[in-house]
Amino acid sequence: MKKLLVVFMLLGAVVQAIAAGDPKPYNERMQWFKDAKLGIFIHWGLYSVGDVSESWSMYHKRISWEDYMKGQAKEFTASEYDPKAWAKLFKEVGADYVVMTSKHHDGFALWDTKYSSVNAKQFAAVGQDVYTPYVEAVRAEGMKVGVYYSLCDWSHPDYTPITFDRPEKELRKLYPQQRHEKYLTQWQRFTKFNFAQLKELFDRYQPDLMWFDGDWEHKADEWPSRVVKDSLLSWNPDVIVNSRLNWYGDYNTPEQDPPVIAPDRPWELCITMNESWGYRKDDHNYKSSKYLIETFVRSVAKGGNMLLDIGPKADGSIPEEQLKILEDVGEWYGKHESAIKNTVQGIPYGHFDGETTVSGDGKTINLFLMGGLKDFTTLRGVKGKVKSIKLVGSGKSLRYQVVDSAPWNDIPGIIQIFFDNAEEDSFVTVVSVELEEPFELYRGIGHSVEMND
Repeated sequence: MKKLLVVFMLLGAVVQAIAAGDPKPYNERMQWFKDAKLGIFIHWGLYSVGDVSESWSMYHKRISWEDYMKGQAKEFTASEYDPKAWAKLFKEVGADYVVMTSKHHDGFALWDTKYSSVNAKQFAAVGQDVYTPYVEAVRAEGMKVGVYYSLCDWSHPDYTPITFDRPEKELRKLYPQQRHEKYLTQWQRFTKFNFAQLKELFDRYQPDLMWFDGDWEHKADEWPSRVVKDSLLSWNPDVIVNSRLNWYGDYNTPEQDPPVIAPDRPWELCITMNESWGYRKDDHNYKSSKYLIETFVRSVAKGGNMLLDIGPKADGSIPEEQLKILEDVGEWYGKHESAIKNTVQGIPYGHFDGETTVSGDGKTINLFLMGGLKDFTTLRGVKGKVKSIKLVGSGKSLRYQVVDSAPWNDIPGIIQIFFDNAEEDSFVTVVSVELEEPFELYRGIGHSVEMND
């Protein structure tokens, strides 16, 4: 009877969450995200000691649970952690939102959760909640707060599947449970725990964005993903969710490789600065600032955002190589913000040999030149009278001419733009083509000119 009562209570919560539905229209919830363009991703946890990779080193048995969890916890001091300085830096770079790991697959929580002793306050040398100061600092700088949360927890005694040996009896003590939970199945206990931690995060932080991970380990009806999504919306009707909640996410989340073809809904590219998400002492294979800025441009030109990852050290300091990249991205973005912010996906390929964005009013087309400046470039098949053509950043006017036009046959011609003595940007040079009226595109296949003016 007790077991049935508990199951009915769980079912009641499920029905209540589903009944809550989606209280705000999708487009209304997603608007700030589509406008944002740049976010900062932070992977920080026990793995930030820097000797092994986050969680996966334990999964692949390259390190024992004891050495990974207990050994690294002794060195997770956060002695140099300054969340206000972090947030100020991210704001200066141009980020509109920040996502930080609240708990990775290893189960270590950065906030002082009451549902597990495996948290920063009780389990690690830092001895205190380090997540709340992050949220407060990000909000104080006017940026949206994103919470990364792993659906799987490889330290929880009731979680399956597990690929490595764990001290099962000790884990029972680290994840305290109530008496009535003995009437639940193993998976029901874990699901109850997951919902409890998620509710705790929402009660404390009311995140603007929930960034899930680990959904591949179970099917949607096992997590259960629909109930998770509906519950989040009942707790915060404005929250948006990434795609890693099976098919219940609000936007696509490609990783590392920018799509060649734009997805058909909002999306962000999450990308590392080197080959690691968290800090690794031995990973010095950093991507160049130019490559990352070009990737940012390619993402925005296809209507997406870029979520640029950093991996602070266990003491809370950000590695110098990462600071330099952030500085370069911020400097370039600051000079070329008008070509990124308040823009939409660029014009189709073929009209320009490169990436483009378009202003919200349709009167300006921004051209991104990544291979350096040559004698000239061309913009093809664009109808409308040119008002001005300038280098973004310096404001220098550029000489241009319209050639091979036949307006009486509806052929707009080719805008040829010259770079006489123009100074190129060390990363990506941007040209703005401003028109008198919102532009139209000529998308014809071409035809013979039977009459000339």
